[in-house]
Amino acid sequence: MGFFSFFSKEKKETLDKGLSKTKESVFSKIARAVAGKSKVDDEVLDNLEEVLITSDVGVETTLNIIKRIEKRAAADKYVNTQELNLILRDEIAALLTENNSDDVADFDVPTTRKPYVIMVVGVNGVGKTTTIGKLAYQFKKAGKSVYLGAADTFRAAAVEQLMIWGERVEVPVVKQKMGADPASVAYDTLSSAVANNADVVIIDTAGRLHNKVGLMNELTKIKNVMKKVVPDAPDEVLLVLDGSTGQNAFEQAKQFTLATEVTAMAITKLDGTAKGGVVIGISDQFKIPVKYIGLGEGMEDLQVFRKNEFVDSLFGENA
Repeated sequence: MGFFSFFSKEKKETLDKGLSKTKESVFSKIARAVAGKSKVDDEVLDNLEEVLITSDVGVETTLNIIKRIEKRAAADKYVNTQELNLILRDEIAALLTENNSDDVADFDVPTTRKPYVIMVVGVNGVGKTTTIGKLAYQFKKAGKSVYLGAADTFRAAAVEQLMIWGERVEVPVVKQKMGADPASVAYDTLSSAVANNADVVIIDTAGRLHNKVGLMNELTKIKNVMKKVVPDAPDEVLLVLDGSTGQNAFEQAKQFTLATEVTAMAITKLDGTAKGGVVIGISDQFKIPVKYIGLGEGMEDLQVFRKNEFVDSLFGENA
């Protein structure tokens, strides 16, 4: 548990609380799946398959996990149902390790890149602007100077919301009038950030999925214009997904990964749902690191995603 020192008791409590609905749902289903059984046999595995699929882990990932458990059961000759939670925990942790890059120590960015530019994408309503505000708060708390760019110029509410977050966190927000060219806003934001020697720039973008070609063209234009100011920008394209939408989040991830090169994901609203299994499935299927998870309304409720702590919260206590 390499980063345990960074993982305070408060953060652990927030994570446990945020995943409690998923945990209760998964465990009650597993208890039913193994009821009356002493060892893991084909029937238990079939039931477990159903549990994982109905917990929004996704079909492909579920089959992958079941295959791993079968292999383990074959190697161990006899696996009793008591050990199942432990094995599930191990196999899901192994799966997340294979599909994610190393855990991030905390809210930090490479000092070699200045400013470090994050372009945030995602459909409206997933908690994109809120995630940007909380990221700005965490980066500022870590001693970084932050600039926000309101490049979702199609929704007055998006610009207003970002302005409110800017005031709340006390970081500058660069905006233009409604309907302005989003790429122009991104250009202005980067120019200001460079002029003021800022450490981090976070750009909000429009979340309209009804026209994928339009979305692709718009995001490509924003990227190209930013490169005129910072040649390597963006350093990160962060896709924000609403975990409470379950399978719908998979569909959004598919659409956005087709439209642009997504390098990291933030999965929000996990506290109000039993669909937390979506984190496991999305991480496995898209092979893109889940970097942040949203576990509540508070400023501190956006956490850096740590695989082991996540799996421990789901399976730890009851295993």
